Amino acid sequence: MRVSDIFQFALASLAGYRTRTILMLLAMSIGVAAVVILTSLGEGARRYVANQFSSLGTHLLIVLPGRSETAGASPSTLMGETPRDLTLGDAEALSRSRHVRRVAPISVGMSAVSWSSRERDVIILGANADFIDIRRWKMARGRFLPRSNLDEAAPVAVIGEKVRKELFGAQNALGQWLRIGDYRFRVIGILGSSGQSIGVDTEELIIIPVASAQTIFNNPSLFRILVEAKSRAAMPLAEAAVLDTIRQRHQGEEDVTVITQNAVLATFDRIFVALTLTVAGIAAISLAVAGILIMNVMLVAVTQRRAEIGLLKALGAPGREILELFLAEALSLSVVGAVAGLLLGQLGSLVIRQMFPEFPAFAPWWASVAGITVAVVTGTLFSLLPARRAARLDPIDALSRR
Repeated sequence: MRVSDIFQFALASLAGYRTRTILMLLAMSIGVAAVVILTSLGEGARRYVANQFSSLGTHLLIVLPGRSETAGASPSTLMGETPRDLTLGDAEALSRSRHVRRVAPISVGMSAVSWSSRERDVIILGANADFIDIRRWKMARGRFLPRSNLDEAAPVAVIGEKVRKELFGAQNALGQWLRIGDYRFRVIGILGSSGQSIGVDTEELIIIPVASAQTIFNNPSLFRILVEAKSRAAMPLAEAAVLDTIRQRHQGEEDVTVITQNAVLATFDRIFVALTLTVAGIAAISLAVAGILIMNVMLVAVTQRRAEIGLLKALGAPGREILELFLAEALSLSVVGAVAGLLLGQLGSLVIRQMFPEFPAFAPWWASVAGITVAVVTGTLFSLLPARRAARLDPIDALSRR
């Protein structure tokens, strides 16, 4: 028999037992769909975290006060000394490195903000003119903080959209004077709506010069310093320059922690890749279950179709062709079920993306290929036992149904 004849006969046999065929297709398609949907969730989580960190800016290093120790307390700690605070002088020194493009010192606090008779508590962020470029934020109206010396406490403020609505309503906020604590600031710009960025809602912020924030909160230390390297290749050099500069300024103590964007992303990548592979392995178990179902159903089919098999062998069909017929049925079931499962899984991923637009639930290409491959291989391998049993039937015994 030709290959086309074998598959034509196999499809006709499958069509003759519709209920059995539909159940086996359903089992196989659910297994493949589970692989696609679960891996899309794992990959979506990885991409979501990567996008969140990308929103911090490119080639970014974050300098935090205090050193992360992994080997117990340092001698300075045992002697009762505390790490030096990060200061505006440290930020200025870091900006002079030839490997650094921009530096943004950050001071953070919460304060009551009022205009006319309206008042609310707002997160106050002290920064400089380079902050918006480092963070890749946009302005909706007006302008960002002017360029000036870091120690210049100018009375200007950039506010988020939600703050503008709650304080000014329909009034034009630009040019208005609002009160932050005991100090007055003039609104010079409105931030564009960027949503959540690592837990910070840009619509509920007020950004003022860092020296002004230090004055309001009476705190000369910085929360952190954002450093943007000149290129991705310059990041190791910029990190070394940061540590060397801080060491020189802090009496030989390397009492800061430098977090690089690449290191954080690499850690999350490893975590989410392992998670994706784990859930893919769990989902693949359902494919093995589907293969076992195909084997059991085909074993029953061999018993039900003994007369048909005996007639084929009595007409001269060799055992090899009987084996090929049953394998063709299993292969057809596996391929159709795998393709249906792939489409079902892609539909499920689409539904997830529609329900959560910020979550990029796209299944990786290897998951789709692996799901189809495992489904086809599993279905074919598990059909070998019933196919071989059918091929070994004696035609006389088969026709006599013994």
